[in-house]
Amino acid sequence: MLLVRNIADELAIQGQSEEDDILLAREASAFYLKLSESVLRQTPGHLPLAESVAGGFTQYAYAFVSFEADRTEAQDAKAAKRLRDRAARLYWRAHRHAMTALELSHPDLVKALNNTPADRDSPVMRLPADQVGVAYWAAASWGACIALSKDKPDVVADLPLATRLATLAWLSEPRHGSGALASLMGSFEAARPGGSLLRAEAYFDQGIEAGQGRNAGVFVAKAESLAMSSGDRAAFEALLHQALAISALHRNLSNEVMRERAQWLLDTADDRF
Repeated sequence: MLLVRNIADELAIQGQSEEDDILLAREASAFYLKLSESVLRQTPGHLPLAESVAGGFTQYAYAFVSFEADRTEAQDAKAAKRLRDRAARLYWRAHRHAMTALELSHPDLVKALNNTPADRDSPVMRLPADQVGVAYWAAASWGACIALSKDKPDVVADLPLATRLATLAWLSEPRHGSGALASLMGSFEAARPGGSLLRAEAYFDQGIEAGQGRNAGVFVAKAESLAMSSGDRAAFEALLHQALAISALHRNLSNEVMRERAQWLLDTADDRF
């Protein structure tokens, strides 16, 4: 078991390495994810590896499956649906790995999420700092799965729970992920029934500030969640151009993925406005 944990430690470290070549990352990620997942199943409470695996599956689903579905939609709706169904399964897989690790530390986590009061500043539990990353990916993958499951009411009904989980993480470390967690909070706030667009904008702006001009994803998320939904094409395009500028200055895999999405959204803006 000590050997397995040592391998888990090493895989977690490798999972945090930076890679700015999308094609190389895609070719390498399937093997890494399968290997890491097999080790995680033997050490399910290993938080760094759980964070790495959940993040890996979520990012793979977003960058290489869900985005491909979006680009395919206009030419082949059936193929796009198959891709989205696969992406939803990958998101759920990521979510379960992250939740398993969290529930080993908090056996009553799901009960706590169900009992969290409406007041977002009054949680019934607190997450320690070393669990924030796992909780972020658990919530992000959950939200992404819900977004692709509009025809499944039982899945959509979990949106409040996913939002509360993200809130627990945000209350512990609001600047997590260079603004990624605050951006997720903004997306959840904009998506939930009765959500406040002003509050969502405040979350996104907090994410932009926390990113210190290095996180293109916050700008893309704000463009899609707020500017596009409100029909503000000028703001939509301005945010996406900011994302392109950031991705050019700060090369890493996440920003490269966001650069491709931002450019695609700009190229197809006439279809949205």
